[in-house]
Amino acid sequence: MRLYAAAVFAFLYLPIAVIAVFSFNAGTHASQFTGFSVQWYGKALSNPFVMEALRTSFIVALSSALIASVFGTMAALALQGRVRVVADALFYIAVLIPGIVIGIATLIALVTLFGWINPLLALLGPEGQAPQLAMGYGSLIAAHALFSMSLVIIILRARLAGMDRSLMEASADLYAPPFATFRQVTLPLIFPGILAGFLLSFTFSFDDFIIAFFVAGSETTLPIYVFSSIRRGVTPEINAIGTMVLAVSLLLLVAAQIILRGGSRKGAS
Repeated sequence: MRLYAAAVFAFLYLPIAVIAVFSFNAGTHASQFTGFSVQWYGKALSNPFVMEALRTSFIVALSSALIASVFGTMAALALQGRVRVVADALFYIAVLIPGIVIGIATLIALVTLFGWINPLLALLGPEGQAPQLAMGYGSLIAAHALFSMSLVIIILRARLAGMDRSLMEASADLYAPPFATFRQVTLPLIFPGILAGFLLSFTFSFDDFIIAFFVAGSETTLPIYVFSSIRRGVTPEINAIGTMVLAVSLLLLVAAQIILRGGSRKGAS
């Protein structure tokens, strides 16, 4: 069993390690290591197309993570009783559905919605100057926010399940208004879960390729740029980009895990 486990981990992580090692290659071939150099990191960071794609990914990830955190928190607090059981099942299903299915479904839904709204906008606005809805920043943010909201809700539902309800009951017994109870008692207790959900949502959106590929329109995120570049061949610059994205993603995931553990210990004490 140990040998089997070691083989599985090697299969999963050795290719990632190879990408990281060859990102420091001094040569121009991605598969031939000729010496140590960090030149490809400099070239990647000075590439205007890479920086534009990075800016797009950052804006989309930040916006979708904020939306998912706010509305996910509201939904997690509002869902109670029998409705909560059904909703929890739907949220878990949303996480388990393959990304390509979500991407196609989101594309069809948005195209249908635009087909209904754009003729109305054409009637309301000046002829030839009426705004038209299309794929772009809005569709990217909406698609990522909807999916990430499920992650936030699942995290917060687990956080709420382990929270001491007596604190909120004591606040109500002391005649505190509901909003004051939420602001001074509930929010500090669930804030680690909100922050962890935000970080996970940001990581998912920043790294996502499948859903973004269907709904990006004319916009290019960093994963889409990498996919387009490797069709012309893998270079050490692509390895450098992949290594930097991997490092940022791991840092965010570790931070989210630390925040969740710290919040759980604080809530238990």
